[in-house]
Amino acid sequence: MRFHKNKARRWFSDYKHGWIIVVYGIFYMTAFCHLEDKIQHNFHIVHTIIDDYIPFCEYFIIPYLLWFPFLAATLIYFIFFNKDKQEYYRYIKNLCMGMTIFLAVSYLYPNGHQLRPDFFARDNLCVELVKNLYLADTATNILPSIHVFNSLAAYMAISRCPALCRRAWVKWGSLLLVGAIILSTMFLKQHSVIDVILGAAMAGIGYLLFYQYPAHQASARFSYK
Repeated sequence: MRFHKNKARRWFSDYKHGWIIVVYGIFYMTAFCHLEDKIQHNFHIVHTIIDDYIPFCEYFIIPYLLWFPFLAATLIYFIFFNKDKQEYYRYIKNLCMGMTIFLAVSYLYPNGHQLRPDFFARDNLCVELVKNLYLADTATNILPSIHVFNSLAAYMAISRCPALCRRAWVKWGSLLLVGAIILSTMFLKQHSVIDVILGAAMAGIGYLLFYQYPAHQASARFSYK
């Protein structure tokens, strides 16, 4: 019994850094669910004329749903398998920054869209999945797109991780998946082009803050020495 307790204690000690995202995830989901209940009327409509030229395509539900296992797999890797904890902390700081900004924007600027189709021209499995998605996820609290931001944040972590970027299939496969996920947000009428642009811009800011700037500082210190 004592052996198992010691083993469990060591396990929690070795992976205690993973609790950061668990605790933040509870906070985020609580705040987001409150937003979903609170903001159902009297919100600002997000729309651009480009949205009207993007057709609805139910088959994009596949990459859209792959977002969930993609993020889960990335987190699991950086918590349990990657030995450099600093890479994990950069990734988590980036995620927490973007998701907190999203919550703040949603509270201060209630927003939504009216892009979803009134009827579906086809009846297939993908359409059924889209219908279920629409029921589970309202057309509010969309700006900036967390689907876009989190996908790009995960790709940044992967592409800047030496252990992963050496594996071409991981680096390029994740890039293709991220591209498909971003497109899916527009072709499923889940997001406006504006949401996508702002989500990508927020990811760019995260890259500068947590990857580019620290690398520049480290290079400057090395040159000074």
